[in-house]
Amino acid sequence: MTEPQEVPRRTGLLLAAVCLCQVMVVLDVSVVNVALPSIAKDLSFSPGSLSWVVNAYTLLFGGLLLLGGRFGDLIGHRRALFLGLGVFGVVSVLGGLAQDPGQLIAARAAQGLASAVLAPLSLTIIMVTFPEGKERSRAIGIWAMVAASGSALGVLLGGVLTEWLSWRWVMWVNAPIVLLALALGWTSIHDTRTARPSRLDVPGAVLVTLALTSLVNGAIRAGEDGWGSAWALGSFGLAALSGAVFIWWELRVPEPLIRLGVFQSRPVWVANLISAFIGASAVAGFYFASLVLQDVLGYSPLQAGAAFLPFCAGTVLGAMLSGRLSARFGLRSVMTVGLLCSAIGMGLFGQMHLDATFLGTFLLPSIIASVGVGLSMVANTSLGTTGAQQHEAGLVSGLINASRQCGGSLALAALATVALSATRASSAGDPLEALIQGYDRAFQVTAALTLVAAVLAFLYVPRPDAVQEPVAEQAVS
Repeated sequence: MTEPQEVPRRTGLLLAAVCLCQVMVVLDVSVVNVALPSIAKDLSFSPGSLSWVVNAYTLLFGGLLLLGGRFGDLIGHRRALFLGLGVFGVVSVLGGLAQDPGQLIAARAAQGLASAVLAPLSLTIIMVTFPEGKERSRAIGIWAMVAASGSALGVLLGGVLTEWLSWRWVMWVNAPIVLLALALGWTSIHDTRTARPSRLDVPGAVLVTLALTSLVNGAIRAGEDGWGSAWALGSFGLAALSGAVFIWWELRVPEPLIRLGVFQSRPVWVANLISAFIGASAVAGFYFASLVLQDVLGYSPLQAGAAFLPFCAGTVLGAMLSGRLSARFGLRSVMTVGLLCSAIGMGLFGQMHLDATFLGTFLLPSIIASVGVGLSMVANTSLGTTGAQQHEAGLVSGLINASRQCGGSLALAALATVALSATRASSAGDPLEALIQGYDRAFQVTAALTLVAAVLAFLYVPRPDAVQEPVAEQAVS
């Protein structure tokens, strides 16, 4: 097992570099949301296929995250991080040049592949560079706060770029971010490794990605063709088969993608389960809220992006408070309250109507839900990394990210189907009113999922005296 190296002098630059990688990765999940109507019109996307602009990214991202972390262990964290940044920058430029849906979806998938390397490495580099204690606690807390606020900032940035320039700039904006991260990392990040694997579990990564992709595709096809359609049933069957083979393979391969025994740790399995629900709430919430602002309230992309400013502020506030509140009241209390706030906010979003206004209908749910997201996401990251063994830093950090992204992908596909079904079943004479009813149903189901997560947090997150000191308690001085 490799112990953390002596903390380098340029810790500020190192932390800025890895946080910049993380904010770019998280931002790219949501930055396209406000641009979706413009993308659909310009590239002639169908309503059912439009969600693939988001899911092509999150599926490859979530499915290959664990392989990305192991890849860094194999070739060195510094080299892998720079390779991931280079690929991300190139495919972002190509995505901005897309002329049809297939080209954009392919570029988004390639972004997801690069993100699967960047996201786990950004946290792993912190864990192997900073010695356990106050320095690492503060660094991980800042990293988690960046992750919590990145999605909200992405929606705002997407609105500004789409309105003032073009939707293509939501792809091209990554190029300068990549260059800045490379410059900062080149002078501050040294080559580090945890336990070095002799080979990568590529079959395991392919199997888990196939299972997730098939599951999402089944949910999307069910919305378009019906739950009993051959395509939907075939996709669900393939998902079940590849998932079963994945578990069988992981139990037998010498160096598995996921050492399944890691889930014997209560903080690990609880944090990853709740992380999937947090991802579902965040991704689905941003997606449908962006559509509501433009389709129902008639906002331009810039106005829609600006409407997310309170959400940005609330997320940052919740993230800043999370560490201090966790140190005082414990992770269980903070996560439960945060998830309850998110559930209430999503439930209020589900009360949209034809006469909805920003101040009367959208603002209050934004504030309540965003503070809840910030509180729960940072506390949950702290729970999932508490007491992690050094040689499993890449695995644990990859699992937290993978759970959140996969939960978001699966929920988005399912909720898009729920919204489309509710719209089709509506008896409203006004097509816009039927559309609103579909969005309301999606928000209501999202609220129910988040409420389930709150119950899980209350029942299963260990008491404050049963876990080590929360890693984020020093996040904000």
